[in-house]
Amino acid sequence: MTRVYVPTTLTALAETAKRGVLNPDAADSAPLPAHAVTSAIREWYTDDDVESLEFAALTEAAEASLRMLAQDPRSPRRIVMALDVPAKAVRPGGPYRSSVTLEIEVPLTDVVSLHVDELESEDTMLAAIGALTAADAGDEDAQFLLEEAGACDLLWYDISEIDDLIAD
Repeated sequence: MTRVYVPTTLTALAETAKRGVLNPDAADSAPLPAHAVTSAIREWYTDDDVESLEFAALTEAAEASLRMLAQDPRSPRRIVMALDVPAKAVRPGGPYRSSVTLEIEVPLTDVVSLHVDELESEDTMLAAIGALTAADAGDEDAQFLLEEAGACDLLWYDISEIDDLIAD
């Protein structure tokens, strides 16, 4: 099994909770973007500690979640789902060192944990969302706002707490 991190938003998480599955109809739809410890992560980070490498993948998934929030800023909290999937279902590739895709349906019950920004970080996330374009263009002040968002801790939730999260 391979641990993967799937970035999402509160709106998408609520839809997933209703369906009970991530990547429904996987055979007929685009692969689900996710993050995992890839060879690129192992090459970039000299630390061989698995927890450190997984944290790097989680951090990149959180950045991807922030970018998703630019399309859906109604609840500006980054959310990352951690799940274990068969290694053969994970395909490397994408814009991040940790980028992978999943080409299978994953039951919500296979989600191990949820990692979510605390409510107090919403203003920081909104500022970072507003700075994305300028940061991507090299603006140092805008990049600082993205770094501030990245420095916010993600709180750990058990999957059994999903109803409480989507009710917020």
